[in-house]
Amino acid sequence: MSVLPPVRKDRIIGQLPKCFNKGAALNTEDEFHSKVKTACQQQRTGTVGRFKISKVIVVGDLAVGKTCLINRFCKDVFDKNYKATIGVDFEMERFEVLGVPFSLQLWDTAGQERFKCIASTYYRGAQAVIIVFDLTDVASLEHTRQWLEDAMKENDPTSVLLFLVGTKKDLSSPAQYTLIEQDAIKLADQMKAEYWAVSALSGENVREFFFRVASLTFEANVLAELEKSGSRRIGEVVQINSNSNNLYATSKKKQTNCCQ
Repeated sequence: MSVLPPVRKDRIIGQLPKCFNKGAALNTEDEFHSKVKTACQQQRTGTVGRFKISKVIVVGDLAVGKTCLINRFCKDVFDKNYKATIGVDFEMERFEVLGVPFSLQLWDTAGQERFKCIASTYYRGAQAVIIVFDLTDVASLEHTRQWLEDAMKENDPTSVLLFLVGTKKDLSSPAQYTLIEQDAIKLADQMKAEYWAVSALSGENVREFFFRVASLTFEANVLAELEKSGSRRIGEVVQINSNSNNLYATSKKKQTNCCQ
């Protein structure tokens, strides 16, 4: 049996990261839920159990910067030579949250219409949906409603955390940014999503954003699992199957005849 190397020191989360804007946040608390902290502390020196994973899908219009956002966090690079994603790409990022190993599966989906059917087959079983728009393109913000609707067709809306993320903050003028951010915050409130503004070019807010995603998905899954079975050990918490229709039940993969 292979043994995974230790989690990188810059991927260790001991405190709940702050939200970007309290007016559009999923959680405005300063700390992890007390039940989550207690459960993790009790098992910190015990058997941690199997690998814990949450699936995150990243959706949005063509060329809004989905791949650049992921690459900036996972690889700390920015490629100015744009290449459209064909179908989906996949990255795995490992964390340690409150002493417990935890990973995010980041599914980078294509924004082109012709690949939408292929990409949508990978939407199922998401614990979080990141809906990306371009802060310099109002139309891309308007289109986020449709992207959300498409993602929710494959998931249980009550079990998914939503994040509305504006990219290319470095290209937006102060006046332009203020106007589009007002609309984005209103939309995030309607979606029940958390709003962030980032720059993949400079790296501004990128690390903080993904730490926030990891922390909130971890917390939500642990709380749900503790509520479901109070006697279950933390080592069994957040064991997610990427083909599940919700957080806890696995179903057979649906067949599709599209894109053939």
